Amino acid sequence: MNGNTTAANVMAGRKLASYTITGLKRWSCLTRELPPVSQVKALHVYDFDNTLFMSPLPNLKLWTSQTTGSLQTQECFVNGGWWHDPHILEATGQGIEKEEPRAWDGWWNEQIVDLVHLSIKQSDALTILLTGRGEDNFAQLIKRIVASKKLAFDMICLKPQAGPNNQTFTSTMNYKQAILQDLVHTYKDADEIRIYEDRIKHTRAFREHFETFNKTLLNSSDPASRKPITAEVIQVTETNTTLDPITETAEVQRMINSHNTALISGNHPLSAPLEIKRTVFFTGYLVSPIDTARLLTLVKLPSGMRENEVKFLANNILITPRPCPQLLLDKVGGIGRKQTWQVIGIASWESRFWAARVTPVPANASYHTDNPTPIVVLALTRNARPSEANRIQNWQPIPSDKQYIFQTEVGEKVQLRIEPAVEGEGEYESLFQNPNPKRRRDHQEGPDSYRPTKGGHHNDENRRLNGVNGGYRGGNQNRGRGGNNNANPGNQNRNTRGGRGGHNHRGNNNSNNRGRVGRGAYKSLDDVQSNSRYSHHGSSYQPNYDDGGPGQNFPNNNNDGNNSSFPALGGGIGTYNNNGAQGGGDGGLPYGK
Repeated sequence: MNGNTTAANVMAGRKLASYTITGLKRWSCLTRELPPVSQVKALHVYDFDNTLFMSPLPNLKLWTSQTTGSLQTQECFVNGGWWHDPHILEATGQGIEKEEPRAWDGWWNEQIVDLVHLSIKQSDALTILLTGRGEDNFAQLIKRIVASKKLAFDMICLKPQAGPNNQTFTSTMNYKQAILQDLVHTYKDADEIRIYEDRIKHTRAFREHFETFNKTLLNSSDPASRKPITAEVIQVTETNTTLDPITETAEVQRMINSHNTALISGNHPLSAPLEIKRTVFFTGYLVSPIDTARLLTLVKLPSGMRENEVKFLANNILITPRPCPQLLLDKVGGIGRKQTWQVIGIASWESRFWAARVTPVPANASYHTDNPTPIVVLALTRNARPSEANRIQNWQPIPSDKQYIFQTEVGEKVQLRIEPAVEGEGEYESLFQNPNPKRRRDHQEGPDSYRPTKGGHHNDENRRLNGVNGGYRGGNQNRGRGGNNNANPGNQNRNTRGGRGGHNHRGNNNSNNRGRVGRGAYKSLDDVQSNSRYSHHGSSYQPNYDDGGPGQNFPNNNNDGNNSSFPALGGGIGTYNNNGAQGGGDGGLPYGK
């Protein structure tokens, strides 16, 4: 049933006598009495998630883009996933026990809160909170959240398993339209209805619904039918936030454990236990955000080139564009090892590529880089690739005051992904997203080996890790900054790279700096679909730098710390093996592999 036909169908299928205050109250999870019909002249309807309350979204910097989509897809988890699990909402901020006494301060859209207060004070207005969250799982929690802010709604409506007249709902919009239909017919003297909604798709559907509704009334021959109503649907500014990364990962692991437990009991058709795996996009000498800002001052764009045509990087000196074998990792001093460098030259190539040449300090320090000359990729145009560093032949000297000395730390660019558990998969192999049989054979030598080839460079020998072709692959290659092309459960695609996390579309500024993410991550509770745009086959895939996750625009020039290594997650596992047995994990953060 679409938005254009709902109004007509519902009106045809129900008699006006069935629209009563008693019947309308069944939609609400509150027990308060509703005002008489004659008293209400205005209906004010407020959405909950990211309209009134800044509900957390999956963190695009923490998860690959396909996993972000999977988390929000109800069919991927027995318990329904992100929007159907109350523990996610309970974890908002510092958790319900700490947040409830302070009314979730900083997690509200205060402009909408002010409007709700005005609606409540308006004597002839009925104020309704309308959300697509499930009534069984969320009614008590949302009532507690709303009560902490002292918002006295007349009705709080959540989606039931079946409506008051045993209606079933094919979508969140179908459910909301059913309530609105009862609302405007019950309070038939109301002249106006205002709906506050953040999702463009829903605002459009509401407008179409009431346009059809009013046309149906005008064409009705029933003199007892209500008159047309003035409907205003207000598009609310997007206000998106995320959980603390450690909290978020732990909550997702708990959700996966619940999913796997249900599979073991045989109560769900999904067959594969899931687990969280780490995807390592590259290993390098990572540059701090402060030093990144200094290095970027070396970039001089040609006259007429706008900054939004360039992607600024300056975030690492590449060791290897993949997980680092243990033997090579030992040679560079291991994760966390500090190394000092000095800028000794700068170059650009055809106004497409800017790089700084560096040398270790002291000069005899042991190091390994993926390029014969250690460099920092500073900036790229939209159609350039880091591998173009090979084309730079002439390095220009720079003044002594620009020969910056900076310290780096060996680290990895890591994101997490959710995939089916793979029997016999080793820890090193699990770092690659769904490796195909050829890749599996390539890795059989294990994480402790690499073979000498043309390519990677030390200060004292010319050797390259196993399986990597010679030549410079660049310091970033747009690997996993925000959204990525990584698999949802069951996806067999691999070797994909995502764009850096969205710096545009971060919502407004009233979230106390809680990590904002790109708008594209937020979907309706029941209409999330995986984005196949990020699924590419083959190791030769070279992404454009506008291939970020949903809602992320090229370029992203903010230096927000994404060039640091992924924080240590601890040693707990807490996953399931292929026999259905739960793994251990009583310390740190469980993340699967």
